[in-house]
Amino acid sequence: MAEPRLRFMLLLAALSTATGTESVIRTFTPFYFTVEPADTLAIRGSSVILNCSVFAEPSAKIEWRKDGTFLNLVSDERRQMLPEGSLLIRSVVHSKHHKPDEGFYQCVATIDSLGTIVSRTAKMTVAGLPRFSGQPQAVSVHQGDTTLLGCEVNGDLVPFVRWEHDRQLVVLEGRFLKLPSGTLEIGNVSDSDAGSYRCSVETAGLSKTSEETELTVLPEIGAERKMKFLQQPVPMSKVTGTTVILPCVVSGYPTPTIHWTQNSETILERFEKFTLVGSGSLQITDMTEDDAGIYECIAESGNETADAQAELSVQVPPHFLKRPVNIYAHESMDIVFECEVTGAPMPTVKWIKNGDMVIPSDYFKIVNERNLQVLGLVKSDEGLYQCVAENDVGNERASAQLIILEHDVPIPTFPPPSLTSATADHLAAATAGLLPSAPRDVMALLVSTRFIKLTWRPPAEPNAEILTYSVYYSRDGTNRERVENTSRPGDLEVTIGELMPDVKYVFRVVAHNKHGAGESSAPFKVATQPEVQVPGPAQNLVAQANSPTSITVTWQEPHSANGPIANYKLYYMETGAGSEQDVDVGSLSYTMNGLKKFTEYSFRVVAYNKHGPGVSTEEVVATTYSGVPSAPPQNVTLEVRNSKSIVVHWQPPPPGTHNGVITGYNIRYKKGGRRGETDTTGGNQLSQIIDGLERNTEYSFRVSAITVNGTGPSSDWVSAETFESDLDESRVPDKPSSLHVRPLINNIVVSWTPPENQNIVVRGYAIGYGIGSPHAETIRVDYKQRYYTIENLEPNSHYVITLKAYNKIGEGIPLYESTATRPLTVPDPSPMMPPVGVQATVLTHDTIRVTWADSSLPKNQKITDARFYTVRWKTNYPANTKYKTADTTTLSYIVSGLKPNTLYEFSVKVTKGRRSSTWSMTAHGTTFETVPTSPPKDLTVVSKEGKPRTIIVNWQPPSEANGKITGYIIYYSTDITAEIHDWVIEPVVGDRLTHQIQDLTLDTTYYFKIQARNSKGMGPLSEFVQFRTPKALGSSGKLGKNPSLMDPGSDTRHSISGHNSPHGSPTSSLDSNTMLIIIISAGVFTIIIVVIIALICTRRTNYQQKKKRAACKSANGSHKYKGNSKDVKPPDLWIHHERLELKPIDKSPEPNPVMTDTPIPRNSQDITPVENSMDKDHQRRNSYLGRELEDGISTLNGRRGLRPKMMMPFDAQPPQPVISAHPIHSLDNPHHHHLCDGPSSPTRSYLRHQISSRPLGSSVDRANSTESVRNTPNSDMSPAPSSQVHPVDNIEADVPAVSYLPGSQEEESNRNVPTAHVRPSHPLKSFAVIAIPPASTNYEATSSSTPLLSQTELRPR
Repeated sequence: MAEPRLRFMLLLAALSTATGTESVIRTFTPFYFTVEPADTLAIRGSSVILNCSVFAEPSAKIEWRKDGTFLNLVSDERRQMLPEGSLLIRSVVHSKHHKPDEGFYQCVATIDSLGTIVSRTAKMTVAGLPRFSGQPQAVSVHQGDTTLLGCEVNGDLVPFVRWEHDRQLVVLEGRFLKLPSGTLEIGNVSDSDAGSYRCSVETAGLSKTSEETELTVLPEIGAERKMKFLQQPVPMSKVTGTTVILPCVVSGYPTPTIHWTQNSETILERFEKFTLVGSGSLQITDMTEDDAGIYECIAESGNETADAQAELSVQVPPHFLKRPVNIYAHESMDIVFECEVTGAPMPTVKWIKNGDMVIPSDYFKIVNERNLQVLGLVKSDEGLYQCVAENDVGNERASAQLIILEHDVPIPTFPPPSLTSATADHLAAATAGLLPSAPRDVMALLVSTRFIKLTWRPPAEPNAEILTYSVYYSRDGTNRERVENTSRPGDLEVTIGELMPDVKYVFRVVAHNKHGAGESSAPFKVATQPEVQVPGPAQNLVAQANSPTSITVTWQEPHSANGPIANYKLYYMETGAGSEQDVDVGSLSYTMNGLKKFTEYSFRVVAYNKHGPGVSTEEVVATTYSGVPSAPPQNVTLEVRNSKSIVVHWQPPPPGTHNGVITGYNIRYKKGGRRGETDTTGGNQLSQIIDGLERNTEYSFRVSAITVNGTGPSSDWVSAETFESDLDESRVPDKPSSLHVRPLINNIVVSWTPPENQNIVVRGYAIGYGIGSPHAETIRVDYKQRYYTIENLEPNSHYVITLKAYNKIGEGIPLYESTATRPLTVPDPSPMMPPVGVQATVLTHDTIRVTWADSSLPKNQKITDARFYTVRWKTNYPANTKYKTADTTTLSYIVSGLKPNTLYEFSVKVTKGRRSSTWSMTAHGTTFETVPTSPPKDLTVVSKEGKPRTIIVNWQPPSEANGKITGYIIYYSTDITAEIHDWVIEPVVGDRLTHQIQDLTLDTTYYFKIQARNSKGMGPLSEFVQFRTPKALGSSGKLGKNPSLMDPGSDTRHSISGHNSPHGSPTSSLDSNTMLIIIISAGVFTIIIVVIIALICTRRTNYQQKKKRAACKSANGSHKYKGNSKDVKPPDLWIHHERLELKPIDKSPEPNPVMTDTPIPRNSQDITPVENSMDKDHQRRNSYLGRELEDGISTLNGRRGLRPKMMMPFDAQPPQPVISAHPIHSLDNPHHHHLCDGPSSPTRSYLRHQISSRPLGSSVDRANSTESVRNTPNSDMSPAPSSQVHPVDNIEADVPAVSYLPGSQEEESNRNVPTAHVRPSHPLKSFAVIAIPPASTNYEATSSSTPLLSQTELRPR
């Protein structure tokens, strides 16, 4: 760290020589890391410190990043930053599924007024708890021979392995050597070496000891024993400066002698660098790059020779040959930060500015693969720049500071070498005085493809001698300027080079005198010429791989060079990568080194002459040679199939580490610590069954990948134990026999016992947990495991935990437990206020906008912080529907994808940091209807009993009705191939689910379809259903005895109206006797009701009875109105309806018959034509309705408000003020009122419609009424003709049977405005009434002046 300090002191000394500038020139601030974090191996459960220290004036703010993300250390209980900046991690957490502490760490230091620097990247790996993948095995060895005792642990735990002999620590020196794998080598064995041995692993206070094994020493009998390699050297890759042991252990008699060669040259032990240790292993200390090569171990015994070899690779961390230096500059200047590095493999170079990666662009360029060039400086470019060098074994970085001075401040007299020649000029210190005006008449003397020559006239007011001119230029549309200064005083022209062809540039000129820079000229725009003089493409471009890491590219000169070739630029890129790199080449070939193994690269070449870059060649591609895989296979897992076989599963090595085509995999497995066996698979196979294993035995497995170049590294050992017996796996396991939980603040320890039934295979356990529900997270553990710690939970929260055993069949019965984590000692922050004013606005059939207000925001409801809102919604149908949620940062959210015609509830909460509000009050909204999107279901057709020509069609509503069903349309035809518009249509009104169709042809096949409709339209057609009618009418014995039933035209069953049962209408299954009994019972019941009402009405007051008699007299024409408004008292119905008014009615001596329309459907006998006003059109409409009611077919036209008009005579009167209303008719509910026959009868019957009320203003308008009812009673009016008087029973008979169907009434209740109907036999007026109350409402006449008004609903006062 002395180098930055020395550079800083030299800089200060140089600055002190510039007199008069100390107060205006800012100095470079010493800011660098004194200690940086290093790669660390941590032990699970222990603590670890990543060191970091910064030298800074003023003090710097230190933060830590893990895997590129800043750590929040304020609320972290395990991670803490120490005062000097180091990071302390307590109780390192590491498990198979949860590795929060393992990763890459960086220390980030920031000074607000200066910038940010980032430390080297430190990798922290976590070693698991001590565990043996193999136990030492008992061995026997002859005296004087060499033996090995294995202790197999994970590679990261080898440094912690210790050996004990008879419970005493073995000193590793002389004949005792610990090999890199942890194995103990004992050479020249003697009798004292016999005894028990065991190995132990101690990490952070945790230790584990292996089983003891016996070493038996046999006497040497002198018989020759063949040489055998107990341990051969293995390929290794080590970093410079470290020590490595290449193992080579050979046994035999006579005792073998061992020597080594490097690259076929015998190694001599010199300078203590190479040393034979143990019985023949080679130790190399303080490794350098020269130590790399092929090492061969040669063993000789008598006339016998054996050898084994391995490659040793030496890797060199990045090292700086040249570090970037601090730079002073002015705005618009160009600078270059230089950086040279070396290493093996060759490091890659990246640049960081104030902690953020520099992305190459038109103004930030990486030149010569490692230098950073910044063109056209602006003020924001000031700060700290770091050159970052990385390779596989390390990373280093060097920093430099850029200070941009004001234009009137000269650059110090020692020009930094990194200023470009065009901008290295500096100005003398300015003095007080007048500045020059703007240069005049800026113009282009010469415009080429790559340069422009500008000229100008001096300023009109120089105010002193002009020292120099500065020409500022930039691309049109950008604000980053570059500057070029004139070289001599008095120069009035300058050439701007390195421009792009056919690009418009903006120029301005500034003059300088001894007082400083003057006024700028007006911007001058000019475009360069298109390229014409550049070289053509290079010829015969070829790329050829030389090795796994290098490719040589060759080419020939272009055919059309357009002048001498200055140099070539070779562009290269890894196929699939996003960025292209380049290198300048002065010859016709170049060898690229440091490439990735077995990776495809693309290359192209551009030739340069004095005019600039020429035309690029076409890309050529080449692939580096393959090598052995550099990483082991991933995710190696074991599946115990039965007591004698285990299935090994794995995934290929990570992408980029194959280094070739994977041709196969080696699977090595062993029992305990014994020497294992190897099985090989194909390159595309990712699993293998290992058979022939022993029962109830633990086996260890590891997998390595193979290419044509050799075998890559092996995965870690994984173990599994075969079953003791072949268990049942035809059903899921039973539930675990017990489940226990122990809550902590952020963790819950779960423990359990296996199912009681041990005869069913258990392959593992599934642990589910979550706040309030166990389905939020699921973790699977091995079948041997009996406890698990659930980590990273919320404190003081209620968790539900479930445990299920599983096997190949599935998961078994769960076991539930609930608990609450312990609260933190620091109370949680106070909750936020929930949003208010939540509203749900329906937009479409599947979209609702939810809006709200936040009371914690200012009045303008502007969000300036990092809060966000969570919207949740659900529908209550079905009942178990779960909430759906979405996050937003605005005060509204559009929820889409909803179901049509469905009620949803919405609520909102706000979250800011660790604070959240409760859910707001709910808002509700029902989506609009849309057409049905599915057809009716379960369409069936059956024959009606006793009527072979009649069928009954049944169905179920569509599953996606998307609104209230208002009807169905049945299509039927005898030709399945006919177009749908040629089929017979049967409309069905309402939501009925059955329909009858009559008069079909016997012994005929019919095809039926159906579609539903709602208020938005028709849905899709169902699939057709086929039905064939019976062959003969006499197929039923009952039909043969009653010929009248065999002919639908002579059907003896009548509807209530006295007509035949309508075609297509639903009919009762009762016979005519039953119908007669029902009619008589209904008549008797009606008479009883009338008598009761009459008794109640006779008890009225005298005043009320007088008014009722007056009303009856008025109905018979025997009463006259006096024309006095005082006697007219309107009913309650009219009190609050300002649009209806009652005016005085005076009598007139002259009769004037008036015709009025009534909604009562009548047949031709009931209609008495009066004038020609009842024209053919009127008669046609009545006859049409009569046919419809007679046939009983619910057609679509029958639902569209046809109003057959009935003309009734009235006494003629002069025009009087009248009450006008719209008589609104309903064909499907033709029920009528029953009025008194004489003045003595006070009783009257009113229709009780089951219809919903509507606003009065929507149906009654006296100003715009199109139909008026005029009433001018006369005392001389004669009673109506007897032909127009109907008894009560005939009134009921006029109602068609279809009108009594609930579905029909309900549908009409949603479509039609309620209407009061007047009996046509009374020559009186009819009024339209707005709403009809329920059938249970009691009615009373409230005004004697309106005896026939149906008061159906009283509006609230």
